[in-house]
Amino acid sequence: MTTAEHRLIPDTFTPTPSREALESLTVSVVDILGDAEAVGYPVGLEGQVPVELGVGRDALEHVDFEGKVGQTVVMPRRDGVTVVAVGIGHADELCAAELRDAAAAFARAAGRYGSIALHLPADTDVDAESAGQAVVEGVLLARYRYSVLKSAPKDVGLTSLEIVAPEADRADVAAGAERGMVVAAATELARDLANTPPGHLTATDLADLAERIAPEHGLEVETYDRQRLIELGCGGLLGVNAGSVDEPRMVRLRYVPTDADGQPVEPRGTLALVGKGIMYDSGGISLKPSDPMHLAMKMDMSGAAAVLAALTALEALGCQTAVTAYLMCTDNMPSGSALKLGDVLTIRNGTTVEVKNTDAEGRLVMSDALALAAEEQPDAIVDIATLTGAALVALGQSTAAVLGNDQPLVDAVLAAGRATDEQVWQLPLEQRYRKQLDSDVADMSNMGGKYAGATLAALFLSEFVDGIPWAHIDIAGTMQSEADESWRPRGATGFGARLLIDLALGFSAPAE
Repeated sequence: MTTAEHRLIPDTFTPTPSREALESLTVSVVDILGDAEAVGYPVGLEGQVPVELGVGRDALEHVDFEGKVGQTVVMPRRDGVTVVAVGIGHADELCAAELRDAAAAFARAAGRYGSIALHLPADTDVDAESAGQAVVEGVLLARYRYSVLKSAPKDVGLTSLEIVAPEADRADVAAGAERGMVVAAATELARDLANTPPGHLTATDLADLAERIAPEHGLEVETYDRQRLIELGCGGLLGVNAGSVDEPRMVRLRYVPTDADGQPVEPRGTLALVGKGIMYDSGGISLKPSDPMHLAMKMDMSGAAAVLAALTALEALGCQTAVTAYLMCTDNMPSGSALKLGDVLTIRNGTTVEVKNTDAEGRLVMSDALALAAEEQPDAIVDIATLTGAALVALGQSTAAVLGNDQPLVDAVLAAGRATDEQVWQLPLEQRYRKQLDSDVADMSNMGGKYAGATLAALFLSEFVDGIPWAHIDIAGTMQSEADESWRPRGATGFGARLLIDLALGFSAPAE
């Protein structure tokens, strides 16, 4: 960890507390209920109410419980076990996303308890494996809390989760639960990193963390310090870093699919991922106003966090796609040495860029990585970044933007968003706006006009992919939640980790 004396960071601090918490969690699939402190029973909009709840539908309706997805009623019993009515809507219309939401609602309702159990609903179209995954994701992600810096945390940690399922379905539910654990762990890693204060997690710290955990997940890792970045000609990352007292880092991760003996196998395709890792964004000389959004700028590395997190899941899930990832990490600070308006940077591919706004720094660091990725000629490149406030204004905090130069790839991103309930909406890559990025003194500038900011940023990035199929995901709006909602907690959401996992698992090289 960073060793700056004035920060007084204890040696015991970890930016990834969820990794340790999940190691102490037991998840089991049973057909006979164990010793859980709180037990959830699914209740639909119609049909019988489980007798174990000890009340009928009339009593539930008296407290405004109808059985809608997300509704819960908590009822202590005389035997010391708390039972929870968990709404699932119309059972015959229930999907995996709604089951995840229902499980999350139960987890929050049972938040006082460390040992909980949930009965799977019967007579639904959700297959057993998907049900197991949905329940584990919903419960774990809803119970997530970032409290590592609190002196006396009040949240009760989850120690045991039982999923009650019929004997015939137990094996499939267990397989799904195992997948859910992997995906939830990745998402919580992304949340941890984005929630960590910038003084506790520098670019060097993140690179060191990546080096430490990569071997645990079958990943090759290489980090690039300032001198190596100079040798590579990564002028975008170096320029943004110019005002910082902390060094920049580029982290290159690689996943290669292997057989049962650990030998590399021919991948279905090659995918490059690029994550924006601005550890803290002050705006640089173009200083941001002191408002709540400025406070959230420790999360400006959420793209890099999502990419790193997604890579940690690929080996465990048997991904057959070869994936190379680039994390572009620095903070963006004002100082006597900082990047100035009017400066011209030279990007890795030789393109010169006039800096018209130092707060449009994300596209500068991403451009180096996109150029490097394009040099390897992958089948596709996908970048993810908290890039523009325009995406937040257009789509709000529940939906990310996607733009790209290849519709099949964009469609794959949209499909992954639907599959994971990380919603994405396509915006146009309108080429008629490209001239707004022209510069009088360089090949292009890093800013255009005041409208269509998300499109202009994507148009800038598109200049560095060398015609390779590419998609850009702008998560500026979805990086954080202002309140607990379903399985999304207040604070960093980890948005993109689950989407990228799904995308990589389903990716294959386009047919020639």
